[in-house]
Amino acid sequence: MFIDQVKIYVRAGDGGDGMVAFRREKFVPNGGPAGGDGGNGGNVVFEVDEGLRTLVDFRYQRRFKAERGEHGMSKSMHGRGADDLVVKVPQGTVITDVETGEVIADLVAHGQQALIAKAGRGGRGNKRFATPANPAPELSENGEPGQERTIQLELKVLADVGLVGFPSVGKSTLLSVVSAARPKIAAYHFTTIVPNLGMVDTGDGRSFVMADLPGLIEGASQGVGLGHQFLRHIERTRVIVHVIDMSASEGRDPYEDYLAINKELEQYNLRLMERPQVIVANKMDMPDSEEQLAMFKEKLTEDVPVFPISAVTKSGLNALILSVADKLENTPEFPLDELLEKEEEDTVLYKFEAEAPDFEISRDPDGAYVLTGEKLERLFAMTNFERDASIQRFSRQLRAMGVDDALRKRGAQDGDIVRLFDFEFEFIE
Repeated sequence: MFIDQVKIYVRAGDGGDGMVAFRREKFVPNGGPAGGDGGNGGNVVFEVDEGLRTLVDFRYQRRFKAERGEHGMSKSMHGRGADDLVVKVPQGTVITDVETGEVIADLVAHGQQALIAKAGRGGRGNKRFATPANPAPELSENGEPGQERTIQLELKVLADVGLVGFPSVGKSTLLSVVSAARPKIAAYHFTTIVPNLGMVDTGDGRSFVMADLPGLIEGASQGVGLGHQFLRHIERTRVIVHVIDMSASEGRDPYEDYLAINKELEQYNLRLMERPQVIVANKMDMPDSEEQLAMFKEKLTEDVPVFPISAVTKSGLNALILSVADKLENTPEFPLDELLEKEEEDTVLYKFEAEAPDFEISRDPDGAYVLTGEKLERLFAMTNFERDASIQRFSRQLRAMGVDDALRKRGAQDGDIVRLFDFEFEFIE
């Protein structure tokens, strides 16, 4: 089963909680605080495994959660940090944040790794809060929550050469005779419903990977037909082999087919038109093919090589394979991506981005003031509300962030309810 797009949920591990403890040893008077720190949680890391070909495993497991760090212990012993959760993905996987649309990583090389969800750090034990003014603090932190996000995995097949063209022009047959691949071949449209890969040996010590992509039709770039689901795979190919039914057996004009497919490629991604392209005039064993080929060459204005072949009789294949191998030698991998990277290195872009506020204040229908904000949420999660010293520290942190002044500006008065997640307290002047 070929799965090339899936959404999953990932969550990094929380940090372990810090501990409040004191040294109580027979010959150590005034031992002082000895609460250890919590261990860091585990990150969620994605790694490329060249043995994988599809994202089918993610169809059955869509939630990935790393372990949390171990809690701190007495005698100043720190908790053990959790191991990272490593998730294997196939080559050519693009990872996107569903909420923001940001591309987090583009994984193409075997063993390449990307940090997808960052772990929370361990909370500090009371030993960390000892000061000359307070040598025996009863204060500790909870572990920081790990990052969580919903991401989309999109697989773009990695192949040197991509076969494109209308349905039933002979792409699958061509792949089957030049490689050991065995794609499904039948006399109806859209026989190929998933990309097929095959290794092509030129016979002179060279080889390359060829991909048979599902047939395109007019409007594919706007979502028409089946081929639009697989247009993304063409982006990875270095050379495009355009297969055309030169016998016009289905009543279409071969040159119009050529223009229509190129238009879909251009509308999907303009960069594709800069990739080297080879035209394969297939089904030359059929009647009228020679006449159609002559008319096609008269209409052709681009300087694109045309190779007349018959995938069925296997004629003309050797010249085609050698020409494609030559083009690959002269075509660097993803030249457009390298050009873009160079432009980014040479260009200094100054952009103003407003900082997100530390907190926001709203009102509930019952009149309570509601505090929200990412930084506020992290402080709240790391506060141990079972100890008065931690609650007092949290109160000081809110005041330092300007929460008290902001509530006053919103009209908060003595006794008004302030709500922070599941915690409620009264506003006191």
